[in-house]
Amino acid sequence: MTYPETEQIKQIIDSAQRIVILQADNPDGDSLGSALALEQILYDLGKDPILYCGVDIPSYLTFMTGWDRVSKDLPNQFDAAIIVDTSADSLFDQLNKSGQRGWVAAKPVIVLDHHDVANTIPYATVVCNKPVVSTGELIFELAAQLDWPLAQTAKDMIVSSIMADSMGLTTEATTGRSIHVVAELVDGGVSIAGLEHKRRELMRKSPELIRYKGQLLERIEFYADNRVSTISISWKEIEKYSSQYNPSMLVIDEMRSAIGAQVAIAFKLYNDGHVTAKIRCNYGYPIANKLAEHFGGGGHAYASGFKLNAGKPFTETKADCIKYATQLLDEIETAK
Repeated sequence: MTYPETEQIKQIIDSAQRIVILQADNPDGDSLGSALALEQILYDLGKDPILYCGVDIPSYLTFMTGWDRVSKDLPNQFDAAIIVDTSADSLFDQLNKSGQRGWVAAKPVIVLDHHDVANTIPYATVVCNKPVVSTGELIFELAAQLDWPLAQTAKDMIVSSIMADSMGLTTEATTGRSIHVVAELVDGGVSIAGLEHKRRELMRKSPELIRYKGQLLERIEFYADNRVSTISISWKEIEKYSSQYNPSMLVIDEMRSAIGAQVAIAFKLYNDGHVTAKIRCNYGYPIANKLAEHFGGGGHAYASGFKLNAGKPFTETKADCIKYATQLLDEIETAK
């Protein structure tokens, strides 16, 4: 099926030379993979692509070749912008704080996303938001419809994007088409084994980090008959360990693996008072997006998150989150 937005997207890109590709302030495997794939595609179209993200790329994503080209500085001059993997204006805090939001809003803006949420980017010229497993899959479909070139780098990054957001093609959002897309790209020269080897090599952890993981495991808390597990990570820990690894990702899989566990919530407490939460759910309990949306965030049914600015005490935020998560889980049990 041809996307109705393709012609408008083509017109914007054909008319632009210098194009900024923006990721939100919560970059992940899909946003980075999508951005790097687009960078290669635009370069092969004869454009001058620039990669932007308001925060540092997390260390666990640095197995993706090209991550170091992502800049926290928006260029002074550009002709158009492409926002990948989000339709939420609230996720561009750094852009707003720097006063550069207006720079982007003054140019044609394409939004490419796959989350089932309403667009809240008021300055978007065209929004292409489709129910596919990742933004990388969306870009693959656009490339086919617009006859965009797919060099090996672009193919590698699209597969990395799909594998990241589908958790290795295991989520409910993974469709037969998602698998066919990966198969086509593998036939086109992508080595999943090679990409996974690079990722696993990066995942090797220092002895210090292994010991810290043990401390986190001891601090996991369980609620609602062990159905909800939480961990709270302080700013001091974020400062100390984030350069090596995202602290919440060290233990969130173990949090979900406990007997009876249905949802895991990892809180981070920052020095300016704001709080973020990463939510991961087990199969059969797709509440992550509803839980995140309740607190102003969003994402997928099994993987989502939210951010709250400084306000009420964290203990209240945490209690509210656990209470609402329990309510959503109870609703699922009642419906069975």
